[in-house]
Amino acid sequence: MVPMPKAGSHEETRSFGRELRRGSLELIMLHLLSSGEAYGYEIVTKLTERTNGALEVTDGTLYPVLYRLENAGFVTIRWETPQRGVPRKYYRLTDAGRSELERMTREWSAFADAMTRLIQQRPEGQ
Repeated sequence: MVPMPKAGSHEETRSFGRELRRGSLELIMLHLLSSGEAYGYEIVTKLTERTNGALEVTDGTLYPVLYRLENAGFVTIRWETPQRGVPRKYYRLTDAGRSELERMTREWSAFADAMTRLIQQRPEGQ
């Protein structure tokens, strides 16, 4: 059994942040691919740059998400082999992927708005 972090601990905060990122990775990947196709390293670089390093993913996290998106029909792939270097697998949104991105964006916005309203309220009894 994995021990739970102590309430309010730095470890608990990191764990919560990790769970938030894990729950939003599909949305993140679809959003990053909405501007055009990209290969894995490009996706990682875009994410890091666009979030000033606040959100980073490793290959071990990135590729399982892309694989799930591919299996769901939200992205397609194509291979390109440069004259020099290794073959690259490019990912591109499908029409179904664009629809899913719109749906997930609406859900995320509604969730974020509700959370903002909640945390801006004074706790009861104070």
